[in-house]
Amino acid sequence: MHQLSIRGFDKELERRLREVAKERDISLNKAAILLLRKGAGLDTTNWCTNAVGDSLDELIGCWTAEDEKDFLKSIEAFEQIDKVLWS
Repeated sequence: MHQLSIRGFDKELERRLREVAKERDISLNKAAILLLRKGAGLDTTNWCTNAVGDSLDELIGCWTAEDEKDFLKSIEAFEQIDKVLWS
């Protein structure tokens, strides 16, 4: 096994690293390796329930201004309030 030193952890990252270590009852080193492997795409298991997923990444930034206009027009009916139901 190789050894690597990592510097520059901010408080939020350190807090999360400690949470993972505590949740899984593992050392900080093992938690760091686990998070690094996950972040590098080398661990595809869904062990972290509050992590942001990537299943919708392919849709990010794909809409044109025309797509947005068409979408907003298509949902206009849902923006109407049925006064009979709310009286």
